[in-house]
Amino acid sequence: MVSLTDFQRIGVGLVGFGLFFILFGMLLYFDSVLLAFGNILFLSGLVFIIGFRRTFTFFFQRPKLKGTSFFLGGVLIVLMRWPLLGMLLEAYGFITLFRSFFPVAFGFLGSLANIPMLSKLLQRVGDSSSMV
Repeated sequence: MVSLTDFQRIGVGLVGFGLFFILFGMLLYFDSVLLAFGNILFLSGLVFIIGFRRTFTFFFQRPKLKGTSFFLGGVLIVLMRWPLLGMLLEAYGFITLFRSFFPVAFGFLGSLANIPMLSKLLQRVGDSSSMV
């Protein structure tokens, strides 16, 4: 079991509440206030979990600048009360930022799943590690 510091526990809570508010804002027909609040909580929770310097270096690496600009631009657009366009930009930025992490996550989910068909499907998706 991984031990978490108090700041990291607070960060996990902030990220959880941020994801809840983002989901709830999407369920309520893209309510811009809930989406903006969820974005702020998510980003601040990320800072609490991995630290300010590591968050900054993750988002502003040279190969990830395109994804960062779309993600943070989407957050800014949501804050300006254009929620649908902002969430589309955020989704594209999120996929671009975390593209290399998806095969690892799908492979991990496939190893945990005891359902035979789901396990094979998740392993097949996890094995496709093309960077295209």
